[in-house]
Amino acid sequence: MSASVRARRPASPPLTTPPIGQPLFSPPPPPKYTPYVREDHLDADAKRAAASRGLGPGSGRMKHHHHQHQYPPGGFDITSGEWKLLFFVVLLATGVRLFRLSKPNSVVFDEVHFGKFASKYIKSQYYVDVHPPLAKLLITLAGFVFGYNGHFDFSEIGKVYENVPYVAMRLLPAILGVATVPLSYLTLRGLDCRATTALLASLFITFENGMITQSRHILLDSPLIFFTALTVFFWTGFCNEDKYESFTSSWWTWLTLSGLSLGAVVSCKWVGLFTIATIGFSTVYQLWNLLGDMRVPPRVFVRHFMARALCLIVVPVVFYMFMFELHFLILSNPGDGDGFMSSAFQHTLRGKSMGDTFADVAIGSRVTIRHVNTQGGYLHSHPHTYPGGSKQQQVTLYPHQDSNNDWRIVNATGDSEMNLDWANIPISYITPGSRIKLRHIATEKHLHSHDIRPPVSDVDFQNEVSAYGMAGFAGDLNDEWYLEIDHGDKRDSESYKRLRTLRTTFKLRHALTGCYLFSHKVKLPEWGFEQQEVTCNKNAVRENSLWYVETAKHEAFPLDAPKVNYKLPGFFGKFFELQRVMWTTNAGLTDRHTYDSRPDSWPRLRRGINFWVKDHRQIYLIGNPLVWWLSTMSVVAYVAVRGFLILRAKRGYRDFDNTKVVKYDSLCGFLFIGWSLHYFPFFLMGRQLFLHHYFPALYFAILLSCAVFDLLTSMLRPKVRLQVAAVLILLAVWHYQHFAPLAYGGTWTRAECESAKWLKTWDFACNEFYEQYGMYDTVGMATPVSTTGLATIGGEPGGRAAVVVDEEALKGAVGAGQQQQQQQQPEQQHTSTLIGEKAEPGRDVFNQPKKAKSEGVVKENDGDDGGVEKVVSAITQPQTQPMQAHGKEKERGGPVGVDGDRQTGGGGGDVTTTTEKNGSEEDKEGGGGKLPPVVQGPLGEAQAEAEKVAQELYPDAA
Repeated sequence: MSASVRARRPASPPLTTPPIGQPLFSPPPPPKYTPYVREDHLDADAKRAAASRGLGPGSGRMKHHHHQHQYPPGGFDITSGEWKLLFFVVLLATGVRLFRLSKPNSVVFDEVHFGKFASKYIKSQYYVDVHPPLAKLLITLAGFVFGYNGHFDFSEIGKVYENVPYVAMRLLPAILGVATVPLSYLTLRGLDCRATTALLASLFITFENGMITQSRHILLDSPLIFFTALTVFFWTGFCNEDKYESFTSSWWTWLTLSGLSLGAVVSCKWVGLFTIATIGFSTVYQLWNLLGDMRVPPRVFVRHFMARALCLIVVPVVFYMFMFELHFLILSNPGDGDGFMSSAFQHTLRGKSMGDTFADVAIGSRVTIRHVNTQGGYLHSHPHTYPGGSKQQQVTLYPHQDSNNDWRIVNATGDSEMNLDWANIPISYITPGSRIKLRHIATEKHLHSHDIRPPVSDVDFQNEVSAYGMAGFAGDLNDEWYLEIDHGDKRDSESYKRLRTLRTTFKLRHALTGCYLFSHKVKLPEWGFEQQEVTCNKNAVRENSLWYVETAKHEAFPLDAPKVNYKLPGFFGKFFELQRVMWTTNAGLTDRHTYDSRPDSWPRLRRGINFWVKDHRQIYLIGNPLVWWLSTMSVVAYVAVRGFLILRAKRGYRDFDNTKVVKYDSLCGFLFIGWSLHYFPFFLMGRQLFLHHYFPALYFAILLSCAVFDLLTSMLRPKVRLQVAAVLILLAVWHYQHFAPLAYGGTWTRAECESAKWLKTWDFACNEFYEQYGMYDTVGMATPVSTTGLATIGGEPGGRAAVVVDEEALKGAVGAGQQQQQQQQPEQQHTSTLIGEKAEPGRDVFNQPKKAKSEGVVKENDGDDGGVEKVVSAITQPQTQPMQAHGKEKERGGPVGVDGDRQTGGGGGDVTTTTEKNGSEEDKEGGGGKLPPVVQGPLGEAQAEAEKVAQELYPDAA
């Protein structure tokens, strides 16, 4: 009954006649005060609209006409208590990152490269690396400020630092690693997560073992992660400002800072392009929503578009290019990297400039000839012969200016060129099809080819190129070549009609065999001084068969004859050329490595990277399993829940009308996109990859795991939520402590190490550790022979650097090794790593079964991160037969490469083992010299031989 009763409406006031001059109907007078409109009292549609913009209930971010609250910068509403808590967390992170920063006092992993690059910056020596310069410049600045003079060579892992402020150089990545911690806290708070959630994220990153290890050494990944986190922080602040009010000074500040940070992250590593893609995706999403908002006029939309284009495209590009301008200004002197650049680029370096040279080339001209494609250098010969094949004088490519690069062009169809007075002979220009000879001026031999296989590229379609003849010898038909003009220069029409210096690109075809003078990125062994191989190729690739004349002189040319020179590139020319070189070099890093890994194994933490092994300690990059696997589970959970919500939406459910669902979908979706764009592109790369490439994606995954935590605990009381977070933090700290010896290179027992191998694929070397902690305190204790501490390597193939011999450990090994040798059976003896099997990080070669036959091992380092290092490890074996290569016997004194074959490779860093000539010329077998064995006798005598050498070095060690 009561439900059907209507409440009586109050009586209307009586109508009265208004005073003269006022309208008949006037609005009621305003109330005495206007109450503050709270967001909690918005209707459902208003709440849903606010949630779609990322505004939660009670966030205080809506504009009101009355009693408007002060909006915090970037929407980061942090209380004073939170700032105090964050200060404590930063102190904790500082202690974790800086603990024992000076240990080890020797080179670790890629410090071989990046420390060396710092040396080159200080000495202004030009180099080429696959990474942009910002992080390396920051490390160099730290070393320079603390007095580093650039004279330490960083040549090998384990080399003890001398007169190097390595602690200061390590301090910079460590500080940036510490700074990442508060950024993670502030970012999640800006994304409207609770303080407990932000605290959990900051402590997860504080105790993440992989990030700790990577930030404690002279490496680039810590600056990369820092600038990635900084970019996300600035972008979060901008998005909050954009939701509040656009085009304010604060709005422009956050947007500009986001652009600068994008420039910084891509200036550390090209992985920063993935961060640009993440911000770009978010920007496109914002612009798309603005375009569909009918309340936004087109003029305002254009302003939004132009502002983002200016700050997020132009600003990062300018910053990136400015870093390379500093790079070019500092590296003004020639160095080992200028051979990667074009000739015009090289002539911009100090001391490499070239004077004007004659534009025309004629019969009798004295010329230097350069290869076009590989920038390998000048056509070169020197008075050293090939150890095999024809055993004639070597012809190579040499990257530096030298008198051995000079050749004289002579007419192959005319009279003998001997003793001609070139100043009084009529000028005869060289036209297409001219039949010529190239006479090496220093040794008076002709450029020559014949049907003999080259020393390295030993295939049927390649012929050896040599220098043949003697003073007064006119040569033979194998010295003759046809010149074919490939193309000229548009600025010089004559360059298409005849040979012109720096303008005409030509090929040389051998007159008898029809092969073309050819070179490629293959290096000769040590006997060829690691110079680039030159062959005559019947199936030559056009690009590798092109040559041009760099300088030309002729006695008959007048001094005022036309001259030419390189058109030196400006900044943009050098910038774009270096980008191409970096891209090509980066794509060429395809060699396998002992500790490389593929992207599918990274989220599961299948294996790590051996950084350093020495003194019965090891540094091994591995993440905190709890943090790592929890973040991976959160990524999978988000994908599953998002897919489930999509299916429910197809069935008509209105889950996305719920403000909580909209909020967390927006939050987790942004972090998931960041993780995806930093992870999945690596599947498209065929280059060498390592676990540390996952770290930027890991940062997003950790934030995503904490966002999932925020959602799951959103219904709990604050005290209960804090207790759950405390449990997770304690578990993370326990995992950090459990694997801390691998992060800091600390002491560990072998049993503890073995028990820590939770996965079979974790290959850190437990045999490196002592059985008991007390053994670390024993002074003067002899190192057991069966310990790889005598020689350690790590990183690239064979260790990314040369084998490091611990001489102190070797001294102690001599006496103990003699006693052990008498107790061992011959079949159980193993060769020392000094002369034996290639020692690999994380593997005790003394406890591995020895193969019946072993051969020389030569590994090349084309490492992920720049420069090429040499690793040579020779295996002892009894040898009674000459080594075979491509089905043919090696010539005496020839190079021995992998599996007895000649080792080839590019990049200027290849090296092969060589053998000295042994015996007389009559001591031959099958027409070719037999390689002498590295160590005579059975395998059982190999270790005794090593100890004999050691005794000669350290006679007092026994």
